[in-house]
Amino acid sequence: MADEKIKKVSIICSKGSLEGVYPALIMANGARMEGIEANLFFTFFGLDAVTKKKVKKIKVATVGNPAMGIPTLIGAIPGMSAMATWMMNKKMDKLDIPPIDEFIEMINAAGGKLYACKASVDMFGLEKDDFMDEVKKILTVGEFYALAAGGHIIFT
Repeated sequence: MADEKIKKVSIICSKGSLEGVYPALIMANGARMEGIEANLFFTFFGLDAVTKKKVKKIKVATVGNPAMGIPTLIGAIPGMSAMATWMMNKKMDKLDIPPIDEFIEMINAAGGKLYACKASVDMFGLEKDDFMDEVKKILTVGEFYALAAGGHIIFT
């Protein structure tokens, strides 16, 4: 059993912040580079990563984010999120990590599949046309589980 290799992963992206979206993208890209089938399921605010009008506006969450190492009150100061986002984007650019929209295009081109959660799509009043072309389909949770069957599910 220890020699058994992972063949399929289905990654759920539920957060709409920079630090919430990138882990899902990095894991999906890494899976494809290893020849592992990768499905990305975007739900709740994770939908922002594949919504045409929002994908380029995703920021670092500075309020209520203990990993930032700054008090919530300071994180709430106007401009803090924009500054933290600028700093994070600058670091990622140095590491040659692409912007979210380009990363999604890369994952799709590598054979990764992207899906939107029907319940979240309905809740936010969105339609298929609101999403980037790389979003293959809007799925119910049941359809997602059927798609994920036989693989590993990762929640980011």
